[in-house]
Amino acid sequence: MKASGWRFLFSPSFVLLLPSLISLALYPCCKFTFANDTLRPGQLLNGGQILQSKNGAFNFKLGYNSSACCFGIWFTNSSSCTHFPVWQIESALPTCFDFTSYSLSVSEDGVLSLTYGGNTPVWWTSPSMNTTSISAVAVLLDNGNLVIRDQVNSSIVVWQSFDNPISVLLPGGYLGFNPITGQNVTLASQPSFYDWVWSSWYTLAFDATRRRGFIIQQDIGVGASIFGTFPRWMDIHEDGGYALTFKDAGTYIHLNSSGFVTFAKQWECDTVLWSAPDNLCEYDSYCGPDSVCIIPGSCLCPVGFYPLDFDPQNASGCTRNASLNCTGSDTLPEAVFYPKDGIHRYPDNALILQVVNMSECQYSCLMNCCTAFAYNTSCMLWFSELWNTVVLGSGSNGNRIYIRLATEQPQPSFPKKAFLVSVIAVLALIAIGLILLWRCRRNSFKARTVNDSGSLMVFSFVQIKNSTKNFSEKLGEGGFGYVFKGVLPGRTFVAVKKLKGLRQEEKQFRAEVQTIGLIQHINIVRLLGFCAQDSKRFLVYEYMANGSLNSHLFSKSSSKLGWEVRYSIALGLARGLAYLHEECKDCIVHCDMKPDNVLLDEQFCPKIADFGMAKLLGRDFSRVLTTMRGTIGYLAPEWISGVPITYKADVYSYGMVLLEIISGRRNSEKIKEGSFTYFPIYAAVKVNKGDDVMCLLDSSLEGNADAEQLTRACRVACWCIQGAEDHRPMMGHVVRMLEGVMDVGVPPVPRSLQTYAGMEDSTSAEFCISKASCTR
Repeated sequence: MKASGWRFLFSPSFVLLLPSLISLALYPCCKFTFANDTLRPGQLLNGGQILQSKNGAFNFKLGYNSSACCFGIWFTNSSSCTHFPVWQIESALPTCFDFTSYSLSVSEDGVLSLTYGGNTPVWWTSPSMNTTSISAVAVLLDNGNLVIRDQVNSSIVVWQSFDNPISVLLPGGYLGFNPITGQNVTLASQPSFYDWVWSSWYTLAFDATRRRGFIIQQDIGVGASIFGTFPRWMDIHEDGGYALTFKDAGTYIHLNSSGFVTFAKQWECDTVLWSAPDNLCEYDSYCGPDSVCIIPGSCLCPVGFYPLDFDPQNASGCTRNASLNCTGSDTLPEAVFYPKDGIHRYPDNALILQVVNMSECQYSCLMNCCTAFAYNTSCMLWFSELWNTVVLGSGSNGNRIYIRLATEQPQPSFPKKAFLVSVIAVLALIAIGLILLWRCRRNSFKARTVNDSGSLMVFSFVQIKNSTKNFSEKLGEGGFGYVFKGVLPGRTFVAVKKLKGLRQEEKQFRAEVQTIGLIQHINIVRLLGFCAQDSKRFLVYEYMANGSLNSHLFSKSSSKLGWEVRYSIALGLARGLAYLHEECKDCIVHCDMKPDNVLLDEQFCPKIADFGMAKLLGRDFSRVLTTMRGTIGYLAPEWISGVPITYKADVYSYGMVLLEIISGRRNSEKIKEGSFTYFPIYAAVKVNKGDDVMCLLDSSLEGNADAEQLTRACRVACWCIQGAEDHRPMMGHVVRMLEGVMDVGVPPVPRSLQTYAGMEDSTSAEFCISKASCTR
């Protein structure tokens, strides 16, 4: 029932049932009423009621997981554990439109059943052979176990959810062989609806043969992964069979849709205590034959190979462009070898030979028509497909393998079968896209996750409107739109940005947002989800309790930041920008770096906001940007000259922000310091002459700053604001300078600042940026 139930849930026929699911979320909180922890014969628990454990830790109710609505057991009052139940009935519900028509009941002989409309059976437990003399009840225990037991003798248990786990193992639960039921208890992953075409199914089982670890098996037949010794909180019990269990209170084990096992705290699902595997390359045969797995989990065909046919139900892998031309004679055949460095794990099934040196190893390979060889104190030969070759991410260190190629490498022809399969796959993707588009144009019934981690959600406009209380609490306004405070179920506060003036098509908007949603860094505001309904565009971010850096630097009502906090903020911002520029798959240029777009959490940790807006808005970005007034602000000179903008524009803006962090004053405001009119010029001259930079520090700090850090920060800022792009450092270098691991020389006075100083007064000057384009 487990396999068939889940597969039906993700089958195309289930898609036709999706419209009826909408009303479940649209109905205000489902108007749940609470029952006690016990369901007795003759009582009915309908879809609007809750069975709650006595300690209040668990609820049994109708809810919505990452795939569909379902009856299940959920953590109570958890804001981070709402996207999956700890157990659920393994049956797809015919409809969620009339949820009160579902009824759960237990019979006198201990059969728990779910019906729709009073007489249509949906799900039921198997009747026990030894219940003729009992009067059964269903009880939700304090440990999250739903049991059917005798009303008088609670030790007589005829059924329990712990014997039928889905993807979660709670304390007291177990994996392994149950001699009473005769079943082998395992966990099964739950891919989201959006991933069912591409995702593998994973099963987590106890390795009873070795009694030493887990086995994670993919259903597409590519092998299993075995993990070694158990963590200390696990134990093995022998009672007619072997089973794995653990007893740490307030924790749980979860097998997610990507095949990763996590051990985390209950009600705090983001607090992971242990996880496995370390990377996807640990899965046996993850990349298929003759493919190389690059840690943490990308697959690559080596030189001389091309990908096999795409088939979501089978391993992909690679195949040769041309067959090897082994002569089978005693003469040395011609051969070409492709060296692959950075080998972390050699392929399986190597033949080991003891030879004198590498040349002898290569000779043995040639004479025996091997497919690859390696020499590492001994000679390793392979004679068939190469499986489970793992390479370090850098690819520059580690061991080396020599993969044999054909002496002539023709251009690979595209097989007719591959072409046909590709056409079918494209048509299937188009059909799925149309279905999803149709669903999104209806009021979405649930904030749905769109990536494996569950970190990005799709909201309907109704949900956005309700979460912000009809946009009643405005947090701010900028060039991109308005920001409102919102609250999600579970009292999770969010910041909802309403984008204005965006003409981007919905498909492109979704694609760009989902790309941005993959970006996660401690110094970047996390994008939680979005809304793209009709012409409405909203972005939902995590809420920052201490507001913007702008309010703390320049507002008289806010408390002044101490030097240590300021330096920490400067370093955090540098790390965030370095991540966007140098560590993302595609370089993301912020293009609007200023204190207004730096937010502070409860611990004053800085987080960059509005990142990726240039990528998101495309050509409209220049138009949306607030026009800069004043002689000196945050925009680099290239914005004014109209040349294409690169990531070095962010470096310039960062330098200007750093000067404001140091001084506590706006760069665009006039000053009276001798002959100097603007602070950046004054600071640059002071730094260049080697004067005491303590005079540049915010006067409210009264000189309480580390002199070495202050000097370092001032020099870094002046290097960042150089007029020529190639004179500015990369943000990765800025990080190392501020960390003190890289020396910072004395910077020249930027000529561009002297040019700007001769421009008109700030009351009349306007910098035009409409012709500038932002390189993304």
